[in-house]
Amino acid sequence: MNRLMTGNQRRTERLEARIPAELKDVFVRAASLRGQTLTDFIVTTATEAAQQVVREQDVLDLTRRDQIAFANALLNPPAPSPKLRSAARSYRRLVKP
Repeated sequence: MNRLMTGNQRRTERLEARIPAELKDVFVRAASLRGQTLTDFIVTTATEAAQQVVREQDVLDLTRRDQIAFANALLNPPAPSPKLRSAARSYRRLVKP
């Protein structure tokens, strides 16, 4: 049966994991300490960990050589090309101070 969902409804899916009983006990205790249900604790904690992994992947990681090349380009930029000079002249003609 297909239902249309309103803006406030979200599709949910089940996620199952088999873990040792001792680990579940730790999760239950941690959830209790945070005042959360086990499900809320697992979802919140897994979400935080997943977002951290994605952030770490998205961070630009420059090698030492890349860092030096970047700094040199900022400190000693190349001369403008003829196309760039032409574009600057056109811009100045269009945008008069």
